[in-house]
Amino acid sequence: EGPRHPRGRRQPERMKHVAAFLLAQLGGKTEPSAEDITKILGSVGIEAESDKLDALLGNLKGRDILEVIAAGRTKMSAMPSGGGGGAAAPVAAAAAGAQPAAAAAKAVVEEEEVEEEASGFDLFD
Repeated sequence: EGPRHPRGRRQPERMKHVAAFLLAQLGGKTEPSAEDITKILGSVGIEAESDKLDALLGNLKGRDILEVIAAGRTKMSAMPSGGGGGAAAPVAAAAAGAQPAAAAAKAVVEEEEVEEEASGFDLFD
């Protein structure tokens, strides 16, 4: 039946085919087949949905998954992500109160960067 939401409703398995596709690629399959994905899903007790799987494989045929994901991120960044106007005043007040905290956090980060430079160690090098 699948995982359940805390309130008892069935939780949809929305990304199962994409996740299995990515796992197959990580395992060395440059173009995973329906059989590869079905096998991965079956290994954890999930049944593949052939219509969704066929649609996914059809859309990804001959395309680089990393480029598809990057294009999706670009589209997502252009989407509005706000709610109604009812919470605008509390949010603005919270943002105003957060400005001193943000300045203090920035000072701490800058101080840490100076310490890293002085020690010759940088986590991202």
